Amino acid sequence: MSAAVRRDPVPAAGGTGAARARRRDRQVYLRSHPVLFALLAAARRRPVLRIGRTLLVHDADAYREVLTRLPLDRTAAGTTGAAARSALGPAEQPHGGMLFDQEGDEHRSGRRGLAKDLGTFGVERLRAVWQPLLVRRLEPLAMGEEVDLAALARELSGSVVCALTGSGASPSAVAAAAADAAAASIRSELPGLPRRGARAEAARAAARLRQLLGTGDDALSAMVAVAAVNTTVAALPRAAAWCADAQLWDQAADDALRGPLADELLRVTAASPLLPRVAAANGAAGGCPVRAGDRLLLVARHAVGAHRSAPDARRPAAPDVAHLVFGAGPHTCPGARLARVQLADVLQTLAPYRPVVVRAEADRRAALPSWRTLTVRAGRPLPRA
Repeated sequence: MSAAVRRDPVPAAGGTGAARARRRDRQVYLRSHPVLFALLAAARRRPVLRIGRTLLVHDADAYREVLTRLPLDRTAAGTTGAAARSALGPAEQPHGGMLFDQEGDEHRSGRRGLAKDLGTFGVERLRAVWQPLLVRRLEPLAMGEEVDLAALARELSGSVVCALTGSGASPSAVAAAAADAAAASIRSELPGLPRRGARAEAARAAARLRQLLGTGDDALSAMVAVAAVNTTVAALPRAAAWCADAQLWDQAADDALRGPLADELLRVTAASPLLPRVAAANGAAGGCPVRAGDRLLLVARHAVGAHRSAPDARRPAAPDVAHLVFGAGPHTCPGARLARVQLADVLQTLAPYRPVVVRAEADRRAALPSWRTLTVRAGRPLPRA
């Protein structure tokens, strides 16, 4: 059996449930970006650490300061905005139009366009898409069968994207195309020696995604698809694994605790654990001087204490800290409500089965730390009506 695959018919012995859960979750980093993970872990004791023209930002206050007070160049090479524009923006649309690379009135206009679909009423409409899917796909657990939650997350995220864009394509095909587009864009924007064919691969992946969505050259729709799919596929299986290993299903089953637990799980999984930014002007971050052109690596998982405190709905992190996984200021993720409600529904549907993880394989190609496979079975039979 490959070292990337681990079978656990029951939770691994030794240590507390939280320790077991943390050991498993660490594998999604160690299998995909081991050098980067080691560098960030070694530097996390410093709130802000400068290495040449790069600043590693670990502290919550400094992280928030960069996102809300420091002018940022959202189209600079190596940033999220540049990667999105390069991969998803058609050549005839040089100004992007994908939120990540926008500022001011243009950005506010783009967010207003999403507010209807991702606000309270929009999310309720989307629940009608994913709730029956969850029930149907998880029913085999009641019969003692295994279910791959990573595959479920891909289908669920693809279904949501199809509902948002009006696409009649296969949800699984849309999810695969969005994952390929994200992975290709990351490879094309990584610093260092140019990767032969990386930009062409990213362009092909983006064209395939736009074709499936049927939205022509609408860069914003492609961006929504990439963001929704990749964050969902990163977060949901990891959150379920935490619940299984740390034995949090009692909290997941409790109507009063489920919402706070979803927030806590989103905090510790930090689906987008690292935000690359570039300063557009001189300023400061956590007392450290910043010069225009400096590269800023904002380590979300450290800012929210994901490496220190385990998820606990009875003793949750302060909301202003936990919600930093969605950013801060005018560029806060517009899908935050969707992510919270969706995860809470997943937890509610899983809780009666008390699933345990039987197989986990990290995804080495994914743009975000993710499980390629996370197979579970019921820890106890579902009570009959």
